[in-house]
Amino acid sequence: MTSYRSTSDEAMIIELNPRGNPMLLEENLARSRMHEAEIFAQQHRLAHRLVVARRWRWLAGWAQRKATLKARAI
Repeated sequence: MTSYRSTSDEAMIIELNPRGNPMLLEENLARSRMHEAEIFAQQHRLAHRLVVARRWRWLAGWAQRKATLKARAI
């Protein structure tokens, strides 16, 4: 039996048995691809949340500057 590590950051080991059922190899590859797609989606969601947070931080700063200028004008 041969062990292969996936290309993702998490430790996921795929067990391959050369004398086993070839369908198991396809299942293992499909699981590996699904796992990598899930990790990619998590990273994408995190990046999106960071961009949204930066946008809200900028908007809050803009509103504060505008409010300060308006308060000085009064």
